[in-house]
Parts: sequence; structure tokens; C-alpha cells
Amino acid sequence: MLPLIAAFLLILTACDTRDPITGPDVFPPPGTTPPLAIRYSGGMPYGLFVLPTAELGSDFNATMVNARVWLRRGSVLTELAAAKARGGKVIMNLTGGRLKYLDEDGHFSLTKWKHAADAFRTIAFTSYITDGTIIAHYLIDEPNDATNWGGVPVPPATVEEMARYSKQIWPSMATVARTEPTYLAQWSGSFRYLDAAWAQYAARKGDPVDFIKRNVTDAQRKGLALVTGLNILMGDFREPMSPSMIKSAGSALLSSSYPCAFISWQYDADYLATPGVRDALRYLRGKALQRTYKSCRS
Repeated sequence: MLPLIAAFLLILTACDTRDPITGPDVFPPPGTTPPLAIRYSGGMPYGLFVLPTAELGSDFNATMVNARVWLRRGSVLTELAAAKARGGKVIMNLTGGRLKYLDEDGHFSLTKWKHAADAFRTIAFTSYITDGTIIAHYLIDEPNDATNWGGVPVPPATVEEMARYSKQIWPSMATVARTEPTYLAQWSGSFRYLDAAWAQYAARKGDPVDFIKRNVTDAQRKGLALVTGLNILMGDFREPMSPSMIKSAGSALLSSSYPCAFISWQYDADYLATPGVRDALRYLRGKALQRTYKSCRS
């Protein structure tokens, strides 16, 4: 009898593989942290943009990916399974580059952005949100930079609407916008659906200790979590960072226990082969390992 019951339950669960489409007010209990994915390699999620899945492991345990590349290949679930098997965590950009959601005047189009996100409605990746393999939905890159949007920046209120739309489809997936919380703090409204801001350090932004303190203060003021990292490829006044700069600036950012992830821009095999660079990144990985894992949900 027991084998028959188990088989019946297996059939029931296998039949419902769609992502839940629920209302915007359906959330896990406040402060809920998803269980860690199997073989998670530990500490704060730490890695590089567009890191190949095969690089996930001892040096890096996280990445930010353009999931539309996976979508075109039909490999979204395959890549997520591979990342999980290697103990990795993923921030997913589901809408691609900004050219996909510009209107005829070169301005941001919320309608086109939503249409781009809709392409993932039928992909059954909810289990990877639940187990923590997917740590956030990357909504938009630099909404504050007017030059990206035909001279008109994307207002924080619009970013909040993007987050609301994401939560309507994937209620338990954290939402993050890659802009410093200082920009988001200009809005007088409250962020209910946006979970995190993103503060990426470059030399032109001044002392890294002051940089992280300022961004943590602004994030806390708006009730947001914070992702941070370095611009390793162009962060030294448009030049790649030296190993010593990676160590010093990265250590300053990691001196704060507030950020929930540390992901730098970006993977480049030739640059990583530069003498001292990978060793410097491994040095920071050691510091990230000392940080306790926490969710990027606000």
C-alpha cells in the first residue's frame, strides 16, 4: 500500500510544474530565508557577472547572468541545475539588455520591459528560488543614468512598479536594481516590492570605506538590502584594477556585514590570467567566506 501512495503523490506533484501566478500581496513570512541549495559552497554569495557555470566552485560561488541567453538555447533549467550542483547561486536578468525595452524615442518602456519578463512565465524554475539557487531578479541596470534612456532616467517609482510586477509572477524571488540606494532614496515613497539596491565601486567614487558606509546608510534609510562589488575591468579610471587595488577596495567593502552579495563586473578570462588578479580575487573570496549567508530580501 505504501509504495502505491508514494507513486500517487509523485504523479500529483509532477503534474504541476508551472510557476505560480499569484497576486502581489502573496509573500513568504517577513524575514524568511530560503534553505541553502545542496552543496552550497558557503559564506556570502561572491562572484562575477557572466561567470561561466564551470567556474562556480572554490574561487566563486555566485554570478549574475543574462538568462535570455539561456532562454534562446532552451537551457534555463539545465544551467540552473548545473549551478546548483556546483554549489553556486545566481542573480538572473530576465529581460536582457536595455535595447529590448526602449521605445521609439529611446526612452524606457515599462510595457516592453514587462513583455520581456513574461517570456519566463512558463519556465518552471520556482524550485530554484525556493532552495536559494536563484537569489534575485535583476530588474534593470543603471536606471539613474539618463544617457541610457534617451535623456530621461527611469524614476524610482517605476523601478518599484517593475519589482511589483516581478513579485506578481514570482512572489518569493528577491528583486534588485543596479543603482546606488542614494538614487532610490530621492523618492518620497516606500519600497514594498523592491528588495535591494546595488552599489558597485570604482576609483572615481572616492574612498571605498566612505563609499560602503554611505551606501549602507542610504539602503537602511529606505529599508533596502544591498548588493555590492567592484568594477574590476574599468574601475581604475577606465582601466582594469590592479591586484593591490582589488584587495584594498574589496576589503573595504567587505568590512561591512550589511551587504547580502558581492558580485563584480565582470568575467574576462584574459584579465583573470593577468598575474596576481585571480589571487587577489581569491583573497576577497576568503573574506566573503567569513560572512554569514543571508537573503537579499529586504
